[in-house]
Amino acid sequence: MAAVDDAVEAIRSGKAVILPTDTVYGLCASPYRDGPVRRLYRLKERPESQAIAILAADLEMLFDSVPELRGRTGVMCSALLPGPYTLVLPNPGRRYRWLTGGRPDTIGVRVPELDGEARSVLERVGVVAATSANRHGGPDPRTLHDIPLEIRAGCDAVLDGGELPGTPSTVLDLTGPEPRVVREGAVPADEALDRVRAAVG
Repeated sequence: MAAVDDAVEAIRSGKAVILPTDTVYGLCASPYRDGPVRRLYRLKERPESQAIAILAADLEMLFDSVPELRGRTGVMCSALLPGPYTLVLPNPGRRYRWLTGGRPDTIGVRVPELDGEARSVLERVGVVAATSANRHGGPDPRTLHDIPLEIRAGCDAVLDGGELPGTPSTVLDLTGPEPRVVREGAVPADEALDRVRAAVG
């Protein structure tokens, strides 16, 4: 478990790490301060006007981190998570404003289906800020070898999860009166929308 210990220590120290998810490799750091999140933006060469999601081991950790998600929004989350989705949700408390990009009243969240070392890391640190471990606009990393060397060199810990599915998460915006598809991904968006509508009646 040395790799897990190294990743946990790096995240707690404000450093960047690479973790496997249920879709692609993620570039992750602590979401609780702006410094570690800005490090992710620099490594990825991503504009800070674009949001970075938070990623949790399970729904309870997610709700503890953003309590406003409980209630109706939580019902929608429970219909899809854990799973290969990123959900854009209301963020009335404007939490984690350094990772919400140009929409501080919203927040992107993920609860991937994980096991093994990556799940152990998340269970110990709570939640992380997470974005795909590629350069902005580059191909999504299915293996560690797909991750640019400059990004790997800028991380203090790397967990090898082998070859991953390689298709990024399906992104849904649930902040409006009707769910909206932002990105087609690992699961057909129509299937996800049906599940959300069924959950909220």
